[in-house]
This record gives sequence, structure tokens and C-alpha cells, in this order.
Amino acid sequence: MSQVKATILEVKNLTKVFTVGSWIFRTKIVAVDDISFSLRNAEIFTLAGESGCGKTTTARMILGFEEPTSGDIVFEGVSIHEWKKKRKEFMKKVQAVFQNPFEGFNPLLSIDDIFFETVRNYALASTNDEARRLIDEKLKLVGLRFEDINGRYSSELSGGQLQRALIARALLSNPSLLIADEPVSMVDASLRMSIVNLFAQLRDQLGVSVIYITHDLATAYYVSDRIAIMFRGDIVEMGSVERVLTDPKHPYTRLLRESIPEPDPEKKWKEEITIADTEYEEYLRKGCKFAGRCPEVMSICREEKPPEIMVGDSMVRCHLYKK
Repeated sequence: MSQVKATILEVKNLTKVFTVGSWIFRTKIVAVDDISFSLRNAEIFTLAGESGCGKTTTARMILGFEEPTSGDIVFEGVSIHEWKKKRKEFMKKVQAVFQNPFEGFNPLLSIDDIFFETVRNYALASTNDEARRLIDEKLKLVGLRFEDINGRYSSELSGGQLQRALIARALLSNPSLLIADEPVSMVDASLRMSIVNLFAQLRDQLGVSVIYITHDLATAYYVSDRIAIMFRGDIVEMGSVERVLTDPKHPYTRLLRESIPEPDPEKKWKEEITIADTEYEEYLRKGCKFAGRCPEVMSICREEKPPEIMVGDSMVRCHLYKK
């Protein structure tokens, strides 16, 4: 009997409201709308959806870059409000890998200097030799060596090397959680799977938990344990990646699913999903925000926001499944 993994992160009824427009004509946009999910130890959990769905805003709130309008985030049993009092300790445990590897390093500093600075900031070593051994150790985890970055600047490395170096720098403090926001979207297609495989290796070898944020369901299927599909601030479907992407329940998940080839974990995916741009009115829509596009829309969908409904071991937010 397999052992149930402990929960490392809980997101509880998280909401983020932005005010847009002039001081006369202001409109409130609910970018993240009362979402809840949990993350287990040594698990890759994906937040997926098109641009503007709220997945990056969710990540920014977890990292403390955005203040939630309401709700709570609990990391290792402690509320994010308490973690603010010990911000440095929190950032040692929770590290981020962002989308653009070319913006991840100061172009005026050599990459090894940036690594040494990170070691000093977190007091991870007492001598330069000890710091160098630590840096080399983390670089080897991602397929690089200290010699590959020593004295070199970001302009001298490829996008794939830079993204690996960014992951290595994030690993310096031995974090228990990595938040990877579109980490392969700006890497050449031929290198994407090597980066995605790296997250799986970190999960399996180091026990690191990963929140993987992407619009690309193909790589999500390949690497994730569980997945949440977001649309206009809502989580509309959530469950095991196998179940959600091979037998989707929500009409929006089906739309995304139809945008990619048949899932095949042996195949090296290269395709990206292209979906219509964010529609402003969908954020303001009463009821289900997907009602304007849904092929199975009912009158209730335009009036009432669907509740969370369990279908088997997965959650779907859709009136089609109301008893």
C-alpha cells in the first residue's frame, strides 16, 4: 500500500481583484476567483490555461509579490502572513524559475559572480572554496559544471544553458518548493524536453515539489502528477493529469485537449497551443465565465456560477454535473 504524501502547500479560497481604468470609470477585474488547491511533498502540480487565466497571478501571490485580496496560503503549516515576518527564510525554502532565461541574470555581471552573491545573501557557505563546491554541486544536478559559467556572461550562453543555470541557482538554498512559470516557453523546441525532464529528476532525486505553470498541455501531460485547469480566474477542473487530459469533463478542458495531439509520454512534444486572446468581457461575466464560448451552454450557466463538483476523484466546476 503506497504511503500518502504530506501536504507542503495549501491555497485556500484565494482571490485577487485588480482595479482598472481611470478614477472616474473604474472596473474591478477578479483575476483569481476563490480558488483552492494543495501541493504534496515531491509532487509536480500544474496550473494550466491560456494567457490571462490567472495562473501567474496565483504564483505571484504564493511568492509574496502580490497581496491576496482574500483567502490564505499556508506553506509548511504556516500562513503566508506569518512568513512575511521571516521573508528571507521563506525565500530559502521557496524559489522561482521564470519564463525568460535571458532576463534572469544581470548582463553586466559574470554568472559565477551572481552565484557567489546568492551564496553570500543566504549565508550558505563560510569560505569561497566551500561556496564553489556548493555551486558546482548544484550545476552538476542540471547538467552543467562550474567551468561552464566561470568568468562568462549571460550573452555567452545559450537559452537552454541559461535556463539550467537559473534552476541551479534556485537550488543553491535547497528549497522544498520550486515555482516554475512557463520555464520552457522561450527555449528552443529541441531543448524543451530536457528542461521538463529536469524538473521530474529534481522531484524524484531530491524530493522537491514543483508548481509548473504553463499553457502547453503537452509538456504538462509529460511531467505532471496532478493538474488544475484555469479559466478567467477560476479552476474549472482539477485532478490527476492522466484523468483530466485523457478524459476531460469540463467543456473548456475539452477545447484545450483538442488543441494538442494524442498524449504519448514517449513522444518529444514540440507543439504549442494557440488560443484566442483574453476577452475583457469574460472577466465581468455573471455565472460561468466560459458560457460565451461553451458548446453545451445552458440558461443556468449565464446566471449562476457553477459549484465545485466531484466526479470520481477529480473536481469539475460545471453545471453539466449537478445532480
